[in-house]
Amino acid sequence: MLGADLLSYPNVHDAALYQTLPGKKVECSTCERRCVITEDQLGFCKTRQNIDGKLYTLVYGDVSTSSANPIEKKPFFHFWPGSYALTIGTWSCNFTCAWCQNFTISKFPPNPRKATYISPKELIDITLREQCQGTSISFNEPTLLFEYSLDAFRLARSKSLYNTYVSNGYLTLEALRMLKDAGLDAIKFDIKGDKEAYQKYCAADSSIVWRNVAEAKRLGLHTEVVTLVIPRVNDDEDCIKDIVNHHLEAAGPQTPLHFTQYYPAYKFTAPRTPVKTLENAHEIAKREGAQYVYVGNVPGHKWENTYCGRCGLLLVERFGFQVLKYRLTWDKRCPQCSEEIPIVGEYIKTRFII
Repeated sequence: MLGADLLSYPNVHDAALYQTLPGKKVECSTCERRCVITEDQLGFCKTRQNIDGKLYTLVYGDVSTSSANPIEKKPFFHFWPGSYALTIGTWSCNFTCAWCQNFTISKFPPNPRKATYISPKELIDITLREQCQGTSISFNEPTLLFEYSLDAFRLARSKSLYNTYVSNGYLTLEALRMLKDAGLDAIKFDIKGDKEAYQKYCAADSSIVWRNVAEAKRLGLHTEVVTLVIPRVNDDEDCIKDIVNHHLEAAGPQTPLHFTQYYPAYKFTAPRTPVKTLENAHEIAKREGAQYVYVGNVPGHKWENTYCGRCGLLLVERFGFQVLKYRLTWDKRCPQCSEEIPIVGEYIKTRFII
């Protein structure tokens, strides 16, 4: 039986969500691809294998990259500003984006026999040692580390650490709810474009992602929405309006909405997104009723700051991933007009970005 020896490795772990089918087949229920996997075969993401009629994840604790990152890098602009998250990723992905900016890990399958294994306890120990305020599963799609997340998040919560996901949002509702119960505090959704863009570039259904945005809000998770604006993929006015309108319906006007600058990566050679295109997207979103709209990957741009929605006062000044000024009152209000500002957590004065 192929892969039977893998069961001795700590990074090969029982999958949490799947159904057994006749003929030793299984159906994975972690993401909405819901792969039906025959014996000894892998799912679409290449991180889950059917071994003797049971489903296993091959990447439990298989950390491809790790670093202490400012939370603004995710980007989360309304969640524990100034704080740091111990950020990890693994291998592969369940999407097919041709412009992936982390392609050196997301486009490569795991090698479970040569994994760099970090236990959940070790992860939390490193988080505390690095003086981070929380954890973040990112770099590639965090849903692939689903089982590991459940265990690590419970440990993190017991140490008063927050937990975050930076996700394409294609997980199942059951997976999302289990993450919330285990200790997920915040999730950032990467929106790839309108329905056509999802079908053409990701082989995916955009309605599932927006369904999960709405469910994250219903569950009380802190939620932010980001679109990497890519020339000739999702930068036209109709596509931006589609994103904004879905955002307002699923997440609401006070949920932060980011439009970030793309740069050429992996198989995509289109030039960097013009700043004017990002500014136009910002204008459309504000006109449609989104209250907190940001321009990203353009350090020093005025729209990477947070302004009071009522009086326009500059409340949080940023430069790239660094918070330069924080002017909210202790109860998260504008000091000039007392407007309540939807920011979760306290401002953490930690370290400077070098």
